[in-house]
Amino acid sequence: MLRVGIVGLGFMGRMHLNCWNRQKDAKVVAAFDIDPNIQKKASELIGNIKGQGQPLDLKSIQFYSNYDEFLRSSGIDAVSITTPTWLHADYTIKALEAGIHVLCEKPMALTLEQCDRMIAAAGKTQKKLMIAHCIRFWPEYDAARQIIESGQYGRVRAAQFRRFCSPPGWSSDNWLTNESKSGGMVLDLHIHDSDFIHSLFGLPKAVQTRTLTQNQSVWHIDTQYLYEDHAVITAQGSWLASDSYTFGMDFTVFMEKATLIYDCRQTPAFRLFASRQEPVTPAVLPEDGYFHEIHYFKDWLAGTVDGTRITPLQSRESVRLIEAEKQSAQTGHIITLYTQRA
Repeated sequence: MLRVGIVGLGFMGRMHLNCWNRQKDAKVVAAFDIDPNIQKKASELIGNIKGQGQPLDLKSIQFYSNYDEFLRSSGIDAVSITTPTWLHADYTIKALEAGIHVLCEKPMALTLEQCDRMIAAAGKTQKKLMIAHCIRFWPEYDAARQIIESGQYGRVRAAQFRRFCSPPGWSSDNWLTNESKSGGMVLDLHIHDSDFIHSLFGLPKAVQTRTLTQNQSVWHIDTQYLYEDHAVITAQGSWLASDSYTFGMDFTVFMEKATLIYDCRQTPAFRLFASRQEPVTPAVLPEDGYFHEIHYFKDWLAGTVDGTRITPLQSRESVRLIEAEKQSAQTGHIITLYTQRA
């Protein structure tokens, strides 16, 4: 039985706890949060995804408010780190050095230097580190990846990805809107689509980005990812939506012989329009991306998968991709990520 600890009991901590509790051969036995009153707040519902902000049941879990004691005394084999982003690097490195495997929430960290320290710690300790980019595991996105990679409908000619919501006022002390702690909308929200594009098409040769700012931070972004095959790949992310707007994520992929469409607010949400055929809804796995990323991490620890579906280096490069997008917006120039494929 894999003994698991949760670090940080906000929205994502609760998500990880509930997903771990549905895994076979794993059990959440301990949790850490700097708020000593978090157990009293267990019934509060938080988050921006309808139906996902579930209350906590901590009755069978040992609770800690001191991180060093948590690592030393809880007897855990693995940990989900679901703290605010600015704490990811330090908490991850401490856990790895304590001999504990780490599943760390996205984004990997605020800076490339922090990412590199995390990678170095995993290498030195020989403990497993995975960054929880849930969209790589989201059933419709994963099904789209499989359809595209099959080549059945030819190459991708164009694709657009979008992710919009109202400002995330539900985070503790509004840390999500504090760019020094979260990286802002671009690193917290938009990176979902940037990372998926990275996983699907590889790192682009260059990016060209425009943004809108509010409260001295980027609240809307529009990026074109420039590839050598000249496919037109774009992504938009925004916190500009009004408070009555329902969170939305969607994509449209134009292949030579078919078009794929997904919109989480539509029914059916996922459709494949193949040439000279009736539209169909492709089959997808049950559960959501949070469940599947945790299941994959558990299987990696058990040795039944090789861990290459998402690596720390890939997650680090997705942070570099975001930095390039920010630089393009700030300078008004196309920013090159590489000059020649290795």
